[in-house]
Amino acid sequence: MDVNLEFPGVLGVSPRMKEIARLLVLVAPSEATVLLLGETGTGKELVAQAIHLNSPRRQGPFVVVNCAALPETLLESELFGHEKGAFTGATAKKEGRFLLAHQGTLFLDEIGELQPSTQAKILRVLQNREFEPLGSNRTVKVEVRIIAATNRNLETMVQLGTFRDDLYYRLHVFPITLPPLRDRLEDLPLLIEFFLKRFQAKYQHTVKALAPEVLRAFRRYSWPGNIRELENTLERGLIICQGETLRLADLSPQLQQLAQEPPTGLDAEPSPPEWEKEFIYHTLEKHAWNRRDAAAALQISLEELDFKIRAYGLKSHGSTPA
Repeated sequence: MDVNLEFPGVLGVSPRMKEIARLLVLVAPSEATVLLLGETGTGKELVAQAIHLNSPRRQGPFVVVNCAALPETLLESELFGHEKGAFTGATAKKEGRFLLAHQGTLFLDEIGELQPSTQAKILRVLQNREFEPLGSNRTVKVEVRIIAATNRNLETMVQLGTFRDDLYYRLHVFPITLPPLRDRLEDLPLLIEFFLKRFQAKYQHTVKALAPEVLRAFRRYSWPGNIRELENTLERGLIICQGETLRLADLSPQLQQLAQEPPTGLDAEPSPPEWEKEFIYHTLEKHAWNRRDAAAALQISLEELDFKIRAYGLKSHGSTPA
């Protein structure tokens, strides 16, 4: 079974992303609890969606809870539901996210932000697959897979006593750490192409390429906001851009300054032909060198792709061309 690589969170040909894709292929068909680790903006929710959509639960619901977005009292109501009159303002019975995710997947984002009392209740669900809604004595049984995510170091939190060790070990069945974008810059061509196509459709825009100085700035930048920041940067640039090529003037002042700094050893940005060569190679790798699938993804004919493979001297490393 193949992982759905249409998600930016798992899109890439860098060694670390290839390893993550391998792990997703292994864990998606299972019932194992998955813990996604990594900085903010690295695509943890997108990876969780990929796991769900490639699992036996794909026909069931995928329910998301941001554990950092609500105060503890409201979070418990969101997770477990409540009866009418359970607390001030509870004017009607409400089903919680655990019940809504029955027969599907519940994604607990920012789980490191949970308070100890809520941690204990989630532990019980993980252990027994049951809970009581707020204000109720009835026990509700659920059949749900848990995927959790955090940008915090849960192991350190356990040592400090701010995160339950028993919950940590229940969650830490199959951990996957997503790399920051600055450590996978070779994936920039695919990510940029993905977002450009998305925004071209959204805004009916004609931007098709990035100017060399824009690529230079992107390669120099550390991307503290990771993939989410890249997406936002490209969307802003596309809105401002007036032509078919995204220019330096379409970017933020910070990125403009980076492009104007003296060259460094990391500045071997490709010329437009080299950029095309790099992107074609990445597309072929993504499709395991199946030329028909790659040509369809590139929206060119098979004959044109074959010509470019010969012209650029592209060769498969480990895959059998098809």
